[in-house]
Amino acid sequence: MTRVPLPDSFLRLPITHRALHDRAAGRIENSPSAIKAAVQAGYGIEVDLQLSSDGVAMVFHDEELDRLTNEVGPVNARTAAELGRIPLKGSTDTIPTLAQVLGLIDGKVPLLIEIKDQTLEMAPTDGKLEAATAEDLQDYKGEVALMSFNPHSIAHMARLAPHLPRGLTTSAYDPDDWAPLPKDVCDRLRLIPDYDATGSSFISHEGRDLGRDRVAELKAQGAKILCWTIRTAADEASVRQIADNVTFEGYRAALPT
Repeated sequence: MTRVPLPDSFLRLPITHRALHDRAAGRIENSPSAIKAAVQAGYGIEVDLQLSSDGVAMVFHDEELDRLTNEVGPVNARTAAELGRIPLKGSTDTIPTLAQVLGLIDGKVPLLIEIKDQTLEMAPTDGKLEAATAEDLQDYKGEVALMSFNPHSIAHMARLAPHLPRGLTTSAYDPDDWAPLPKDVCDRLRLIPDYDATGSSFISHEGRDLGRDRVAELKAQGAKILCWTIRTAADEASVRQIADNVTFEGYRAALPT
């Protein structure tokens, strides 16, 4: 399977985790305000996708609405129009679609999209969110890369959007942290066995686990190494000894001069 290289901009510009969010300033994660702030600052942007009940890719991290809104229940039980009317806590923003976010970014900075696992167990997916994502990106001219913790999702994207760079979001997969994901699934995914089969060109690995032998092995084979989620300049300096770039939040990573 052909690998699509990750553009240099994804290695040059620090990547804002869920955009440049700051709750105190009214910029909630993955919100239009956070997107606009990241574009204005000149950072790369990472966002998360969930699926609405009517098959629209929505920019939202959680499966459930309750942490970030005053509503309850699963995101995938609401239509895109319904989700678009739900305010984010502490903000006047509502939940945006991927299409709306693409319009806000308009190719000004690179966009790293994480497709959230829709199975809740890293199982084969029905491909609906992946298809909606590919459709939204069909005519987008900006730099985009796609990733997911679920390798089945990235296998879909290799088929649906073979021209876009893709990678795997990876982790130490401590079973205590990932419960109720079964231990045998954690044990398998920890080894990053699907890198070649999905035609990936990068991983975004858990920052505190970058010393893992498998990460070094992939880097030696030419994989680009991103990492998540870095929250201080000191931690950034440390992980950059291994990682090619960082996904950060809670401080302002230094931009290249």
